[in-house]
Amino acid sequence: MRRNYTKDEILRFAEEANVRYVRLQFTDLLGVIKNVEIPVDQLGKALDNKIMFDGSSIEGFVRIEESDMYLVPDLATWLVFPWGHELGKVARLICDIHLPDGSPFPGDPRGVLKRVLQQSKDLGFDAFNVGPEPEFFLFKLDSEGKPTTEVNDEGGYFDWAPLDLGENCRRDITLTLESMGFEIEASHHEVAPGQHEIDFQYADALETADNIATFRLVVKTIARQYGLHATFMPKPVYGINGSGMHCHMSLFRNGGNAFYAAEDEMGLSETARHFLAGILQHAKGFTAVTNPLVNSYKRLVPGFEAPCYVAWSLKNRSPLVRIPAARGLSTRIEVRSPDPSANPYLAIAAMLASGLDGIQNGTPLADPTNRNIYIMTAEEKAEAGIHSLPENLGDAINELSRDEVVRTALGDHVFHHFVEAKRLEWDIYRTQISKWESDQYLSLY
Repeated sequence: MRRNYTKDEILRFAEEANVRYVRLQFTDLLGVIKNVEIPVDQLGKALDNKIMFDGSSIEGFVRIEESDMYLVPDLATWLVFPWGHELGKVARLICDIHLPDGSPFPGDPRGVLKRVLQQSKDLGFDAFNVGPEPEFFLFKLDSEGKPTTEVNDEGGYFDWAPLDLGENCRRDITLTLESMGFEIEASHHEVAPGQHEIDFQYADALETADNIATFRLVVKTIARQYGLHATFMPKPVYGINGSGMHCHMSLFRNGGNAFYAAEDEMGLSETARHFLAGILQHAKGFTAVTNPLVNSYKRLVPGFEAPCYVAWSLKNRSPLVRIPAARGLSTRIEVRSPDPSANPYLAIAAMLASGLDGIQNGTPLADPTNRNIYIMTAEEKAEAGIHSLPENLGDAINELSRDEVVRTALGDHVFHHFVEAKRLEWDIYRTQISKWESDQYLSLY
């Protein structure tokens, strides 16, 4: 649980820790971390919300004629990085983006999540907790220091050294995260060679989104120290499992878990059922946000443990949503489609808005699917009302454009800039001639 520091406390912390520079951090529309670095003698000015930057240079922000923006630090995000120069350390503050008139910038992804969280509070919920399970690959670098797709181990699920040669790197990532205040719940080798997962404790949605952004930065930084490249690309290698970011979610009201009902045979409240129904109803619409790359859809295919069908189950892991066995305060739903390339602020906002829409409209929940969907025939899936997620980024963008709930959650600015960027990405990809096409057709036709 974060603590809200005061300006005087942060100035004192900076002096005591010998901080020389402070990074004022934010993310662009695509979830890429950006920052303005200032010397520590400008920290007081930053804490007074007086640091400006040029928003026209940031993906999805504004045009050059309306570029002035202010960085407004969230004082609860003060953190001193455990690495740094011997002459002094580097700290960071995560910032919201405001316009010159002091109003929140509608294109700020963090602001999008804060708006949707306020909607949940307006409905009487105290908190929306999210626990992510981000996966990543560790690859070797070539002689020029550029990433390859050559793994440094042949380990599999839960293997350890000597098969898991990334164990030391993963352990140092874990230790670094713990030194930064993360509570690590699990760390292990994943199914594919070179693939890893580190799970950290759930938190309020905004803190979790901040943590995901920080997590990706730490993983890449420590991997470099080991001469490795860490990637959150969803499917970097053909024929093996891709990387997901399953998200466990629960709403709380009056200090209690609003998803739990002791009297229900499944232990699920009406709130949980309607929230889950909203997730299923809008899954196609939010997929472009939770799976935002052309490459994301190479992961969402049958046979590699990634969900590609809109259904739910208590135990079955082939549907989109699973309900873990724990009940009481730990009652939650697990959405299994998101991948770690997603902008965490936008992805969580889109899923929360979908669930809240189900609650507000009393959306009925379909029966659970307890069969392995991967082996069901098309007729059986149609009879059970099971639909597929979008098969490519182009289809996902079209589904997003038709989903008013997700569009409204993103806001006009983010929606239009996001769709513009993603349509361009899709158009460039679909007009490329791949090696596979040349190998298959060049000689034959």
